[in-house]
Amino acid sequence: MPAKPTRRTLARQWELLKLIPSRGAGASATELTAALQQAGFGVSKRQVERDLWELREAFQLQCNEKSIPYGWRWPAGAGVDFPALTAAEALSLCLLKQTLGALLPASWLAVLGPRLASAEQKLASIKADLGGGASWPDKVRVIQASMPLQAPEIPAEVLETVQECLLLNEQVEVDYTSGPDGGHKTLTLHPLAQVNRGPVSYLVACAWDYPDVRLYALHRILTARRLYVALRRPAHFNVDNYLAGGALQFGSHGQILLRARVSVELAYYLGETALSADQCIEGDLLSATVLDTWQLSWWILSQGPEIEVLEPVSLRQRIQKSLEQTLCAYQSVAS
Repeated sequence: MPAKPTRRTLARQWELLKLIPSRGAGASATELTAALQQAGFGVSKRQVERDLWELREAFQLQCNEKSIPYGWRWPAGAGVDFPALTAAEALSLCLLKQTLGALLPASWLAVLGPRLASAEQKLASIKADLGGGASWPDKVRVIQASMPLQAPEIPAEVLETVQECLLLNEQVEVDYTSGPDGGHKTLTLHPLAQVNRGPVSYLVACAWDYPDVRLYALHRILTARRLYVALRRPAHFNVDNYLAGGALQFGSHGQILLRARVSVELAYYLGETALSADQCIEGDLLSATVLDTWQLSWWILSQGPEIEVLEPVSLRQRIQKSLEQTLCAYQSVAS
């Protein structure tokens, strides 16, 4: 009979370790008690406090004793992760780190720190077992398809506050840098979603009582303060519909039927990675239904002489004007 209480204690402490955060101010005994109770453990706050002090020494848990309630957290870079990683999982995580490392700020990768560290240790042990020869991490690389850009840094405290308000459906007050002029203003935002476009992360939100939905670059938020006030969500807002409308392509004039003359090389490339589901290429003539956005214009301009827009005329004229301005800039005499 004494084995049952032991098993219950181990199960409770196992779950408790998984609930302790690895960043931020930490979780209080009251918060951890509520989380354990929600997970089905009949436990009191006093019992949780005893467990925490017992586990503190064995797992080097940190306790903020400067203010009440005490906040419990893992030390930086540490954490608990169950179950153990397989070799395939460890390899996948290391490849994921290669991909995300070029796209996300360091503060985002820090969230995955303990898991990524476990993956690297797993692969290192496998390499040692193989006698130190070339292992999978030495044979696989991730290369970005577009021009690699460094991700802008997002202050950790800003990211935590914004994400907390987003998850809790609360308003957040931010000091925001509006653009190249360097000026900033204070905004009250209603966070609706968070999305990434390449290396830049954006908050999708409404400001104050305005109904229009806009994008706010997270790295331009200087400070963020939780207001503890419920946000107002626009009726029928759906993040997938919002993105499908071309929001992250920065301005859309709606769908168009693009007709263009393309080179043999570009036709071959687009045959493998089509512009749209209805794309059709006959000889050197391309047709595809696409969103008329800045991103489309950037892509066309990046192809140089490999593509000539035929229709719509408005797009052809925009591309022509941009090329004329570029040519004019290159024809000017350098000082």
